[in-house]
Amino acid sequence: MGQLRRELGRWDLTAIGVNQVVGGAVFAMPATLAASIGLWSPWLVGGVGLASLLIAATFAEVGSRFDGTGGPYLYTRAAFGRFAAFEVGWMMWFTRVASWAAVINVLVQALGFYWPSVTIEPARTIVMCVLIATLAVINVLGIRQSAWVVNTLTLGKLVPLVLFVLLALPSVGGAGLRPGPIPPFDNLAASALLLIFGFGGYEVVPVPAGESKNPRRDVPFALIMTIVAVTALFALIQLACLALLPGLAVSKTPLADAAARLAGAGGAAVITLGAVFSTLGNNMGQALSGSRSLYALAEQGDVPRPFALISPRFGTPIVAIVFTAAASLLLATTGSFAIMARASAVSRLVVYLGTCAAALRLRAVAFAGTVPPPRTRLPLGPAIPLAAIAIASAILFGATRTQLIGGAAALAAGAVLFLIAVLSTRQETVFPHGDRERDGHQQPESEQQR
Repeated sequence: MGQLRRELGRWDLTAIGVNQVVGGAVFAMPATLAASIGLWSPWLVGGVGLASLLIAATFAEVGSRFDGTGGPYLYTRAAFGRFAAFEVGWMMWFTRVASWAAVINVLVQALGFYWPSVTIEPARTIVMCVLIATLAVINVLGIRQSAWVVNTLTLGKLVPLVLFVLLALPSVGGAGLRPGPIPPFDNLAASALLLIFGFGGYEVVPVPAGESKNPRRDVPFALIMTIVAVTALFALIQLACLALLPGLAVSKTPLADAAARLAGAGGAAVITLGAVFSTLGNNMGQALSGSRSLYALAEQGDVPRPFALISPRFGTPIVAIVFTAAASLLLATTGSFAIMARASAVSRLVVYLGTCAAALRLRAVAFAGTVPPPRTRLPLGPAIPLAAIAIASAILFGATRTQLIGGAAALAAGAVLFLIAVLSTRQETVFPHGDRERDGHQQPESEQQR
């Protein structure tokens, strides 16, 4: 069995985070926010960005203790044991699979704008097979190649958005964008929850830490940079749309409509191309993070060991990549992803709460010597992790009954799978003792540098 190759730098991890957060929602969200809270929307974007930064900062502290693959799964395992960690790892994997399946459908619909025939069977299924297989092959060929593709697609979506903002800023006038009366609380709350989901995705940054050159230093950097960059971008986009588009609240394609007013049909086409890059980049990110989540579960013995098989030639978890791609293709072509997507709210809650609680628990004296000390330590004692837990809990209160039922069903399915795993292996995986490379612990500095 080969070994994962540590080839990701801090900007590669940042690109992975930005790529996952800046998805298709950014191209439609400005209209929804304008309809709900009007000129207060840029301010709320900044506020939710700050709230997301508190969660990301908590991730950064606990992430600076580990250098293995798995992210939140590893953190929860160290703090709360095998079962809690399995639920976190399971929820992360199946959410990535469902999201990949959902976004590949969005991408095919976007391509259908130019080539309508691709939305009709059997062409639709063939296109999905080709796209998913291509992304899987890129993942198999190496983490460096995957990073190049993610970086390129991230730039492909960011360049049109940044150009749009730069060209639109002269149109933003202070007098016309004064917030005015505070909107009703229900509108603010609904918009805040929408934005919490809109900012989601940065939790995948620590997942490929086992392929990072210096994860204990670079994962915290990438988490913070992701939120800072995305907050600035989202707020400026909201300002630009409000300034350029009087009918923003009723627009179905707000960014394209605003770009058309700014630069004509060419501007709208550039934004539409950026949307295609966005969905394709999101697919690539799901492929990378989903396969590494499955690999981490297998590496720790919580799912069958073959899923941890690493290609000696390419240094990638080949079985986990192929299986994740196959599961996404099955869901995409059958439409089953819609059922799994209902659990997305609870899934994110489980990941956020597991990680934030682990950050607090791993500070306890009892864990001294069992996990490395953090290289990034938050100020103000427990205040930031506790605030992050409160913010994450808001997701639960904003979830619909359908989402709660879906999340509970997913957690129950995870419990059943965990029981099957325990009965089949008939052994407990010792954590965090044992093989330090496998368990995600810090290697000696000299080994990391080599």
